[in-house]
Amino acid sequence: MIQDLSKDTIQCTYKREVKEQAPTPHSHVEFVPFKKIYDDALDAVGHTPMIRLNKIPKEFGLKCEVLVKCEFLNVGGSLKDRIGVRMVLDAEKQGRLGPGKSLVEATSGNTGVGLALACAVRGYPLVITMPEKMSQEKQDVLTGLGAKVIRTPTEAAWYEPESLIQVAKKMAADDPNVILLDQYSNPSNPLAHYEGTAEEILWACDDKLDAVIISTGTGGTITGVGRKIHERVPACKVIAVDPYGSDLAMPQEINQTDIKTYKVEGIGYDFIPKVLDRTEIDGWVKTLDLDSLLMARKLLSQEGLLCGGSSGATVWGALQWAKSQNFTENQRIVIILPDNIRNYITKHLSKTWMIENKFISYDELKEPEHPLAGKPISDLNLHEIQPLDIATATVGQCLEFLKTHPAVPLYENGKLLSVVFQKKLLAGIVNKKLNHADLAKKVHSKEFVLVPNTLDLNQLERIVERHEVVFVQDEDKLKYITPRDLLGLFA
Repeated sequence: MIQDLSKDTIQCTYKREVKEQAPTPHSHVEFVPFKKIYDDALDAVGHTPMIRLNKIPKEFGLKCEVLVKCEFLNVGGSLKDRIGVRMVLDAEKQGRLGPGKSLVEATSGNTGVGLALACAVRGYPLVITMPEKMSQEKQDVLTGLGAKVIRTPTEAAWYEPESLIQVAKKMAADDPNVILLDQYSNPSNPLAHYEGTAEEILWACDDKLDAVIISTGTGGTITGVGRKIHERVPACKVIAVDPYGSDLAMPQEINQTDIKTYKVEGIGYDFIPKVLDRTEIDGWVKTLDLDSLLMARKLLSQEGLLCGGSSGATVWGALQWAKSQNFTENQRIVIILPDNIRNYITKHLSKTWMIENKFISYDELKEPEHPLAGKPISDLNLHEIQPLDIATATVGQCLEFLKTHPAVPLYENGKLLSVVFQKKLLAGIVNKKLNHADLAKKVHSKEFVLVPNTLDLNQLERIVERHEVVFVQDEDKLKYITPRDLLGLFA
């Protein structure tokens, strides 16, 4: 585990149960439950409803009351609206932000939306650095709010120059008028939840709750909520949910896994953010993509809650933990649902996407009335393709390769690792000024589709209609198919 020890930000000095606290420069905001009319969109952030889950807890055999704090109903669609607004307003009060200044922030998307909301209302230019795995919907919302988005490699570690964090830090270091608010270390992050989210939970529950379960990203939510809850209801347990592939959980041994990346967005990290105070956490639950995304779909279909994959992870982890506690009918747990379904229309909400990513069986694509039902892939003369080596493939080689193929597969140790798509290569040449000698991995993508050759053409068609190219594994041969190939069957 690598701790971010950089000195460009301040570690919070707050300690729970210590009477004499160190002097704090932080601002404080009085909790006000509701207003009749809000001054602007920023003023309306927060005050999200608490809703009781009814069907899913019974399915898990739980007796206790299960409430969800619906942060996905915030103005911008997630609980990160709270910290986006708070960080901007606090920076103005501190004199860091004002006329002539602009902002840059590294984010998985939701903090960016919160900041973009604040910048749209307050009038600041904003640049967001965001990993490539994050949904296109997030980027579209950000650009719609006026922000510029720079995508960075998903697999880049936080300390590598091309990572979202280091790209943002460099932009701020190179220009004194560019301000990095840095959600990973900014005290306004946990303060927004200490003085807002936690107070709303306690107000709604009349201080009567036995556990609160929160997924961890930067850790600001669980740190702020955990501190307030522990102060007001000391017996209440604060439980953190962390995906396999992340290193946030304690003890470190429970993070051990062969999983390197995961599909659920917005939670988990490969370093310990400064705002995360793990002493406020009473227990950890690790989660897998399959359980998380299926639960997110279940929250939609059974409880009518239009929330994202991290909400599915949090609910699944919460219910697993609650089952182990043998809670009674007189006890209550609260689960925070971080963001809404808007960001994932083309991801886990899509059954085909779930199938492409091996979360649902290919059999779900079978349609008896489909014109290609039952016809084998062998009816098509699929194109065999020879991948390039990711270690040596160049932009120039890709350009030559694309004269005869729709995409460039890249191998590592004999396994398909990533793909260079035409659109991304074009954007890299135009926007990143790449030349023929640059390595192709600067514009590769791990978001590709590989299917077995055992599918029938009905199943294959439902996948191909979503993509410019789909790869097919035919024993030891790699082949591909495009929509044009299937259209030939109807010519």
